[in-house]
Amino acid sequence: MHYTPEQNLAFFSVEHIMRDVNYGWLLRYIHANGASMFFIVVYVHIFRGIYFASYAYPRFKLWLVGVILLFLMIVTGFMGYVLPWGQMSFWGATVITNLVSVVPYFGQDIVVWLWGGYAVENATLNRFFSLHYLLPFLLLGLTFVHLIFLHQANSNNPIGVEFSSIESIPFFPYFVIKDTYGLIIFLWFFSFFLFFAPNYLGHPDNYIQANPLVTPPHIVPEWYYLTFYAVLRSIPNKLVGVLGLLLSIFVLLTLPILSKPAVRSLSFRPFSKIFFWVFVVACYYLCWVGGQPAEYPYIPVGQFYTVLYFMFFILQPFFDRVESIFENSKPA
Repeated sequence: MHYTPEQNLAFFSVEHIMRDVNYGWLLRYIHANGASMFFIVVYVHIFRGIYFASYAYPRFKLWLVGVILLFLMIVTGFMGYVLPWGQMSFWGATVITNLVSVVPYFGQDIVVWLWGGYAVENATLNRFFSLHYLLPFLLLGLTFVHLIFLHQANSNNPIGVEFSSIESIPFFPYFVIKDTYGLIIFLWFFSFFLFFAPNYLGHPDNYIQANPLVTPPHIVPEWYYLTFYAVLRSIPNKLVGVLGLLLSIFVLLTLPILSKPAVRSLSFRPFSKIFFWVFVVACYYLCWVGGQPAEYPYIPVGQFYTVLYFMFFILQPFFDRVESIFENSKPA
């Protein structure tokens, strides 16, 4: 209510919220750090889903809606990052929206249409503010769809065995107590960043007002985009890089189509388990490389881990078949 989506006032309206509005600093830090916490939870949720093969039949629709939710979260978060109108906000918006220019024939026209002009300016800020407010409602609606598909297919479990309703454990009190315990631990973690390191996960350049005439020496998006950003930078060709960026998100949709494990949980599948942790390490190092300058040795390191990232999705179906042979060869 105190923010002004106008290029000459946006930066100062955020400072007004921080300094003059009662508890404005708290609300803004909850919002900014809450986005990071949201992505942490979602990434852990995705890794857990891969580890326990929660994407496998009959949960394809559930997984599909989850990937769409992830993409919408990324778009919503990106638009929100533009709103403080600091240096990283402005130049991040300029770089990322320019990626659309790779579309053949119409690319540059689409960029101008996105910007509402010939540069990132007032019209861009206005529409990003409107969409950043609107998209969470779409996210909320899709979350309910996600839950509907979850209740249709039933929840997965770490053992990977399908249970009947007679054998299942009641949600209350067992899972309520378990989830409450997890929530308390998570709130402690959140509170540490909120009260002791509120700017740790941000970039200091975003406390400098946006200046179209001064390009920052190193343009970096928020940390939760760095893995995908590193994939983009690791590919020299702009068009292929943008395709690689999109594929690094939507490649998750290939898992339920190509991977059909005989045993769901990786706890019982040694080859897949090792390769899963290689995949996690690749994601971590891509995140680290994405925050470094685009120079040697970070570019070849990023290219190496980009290959590892995509190799996981290519080789996982192969490991499924190998492990199913061993599983079927065991004596009854």
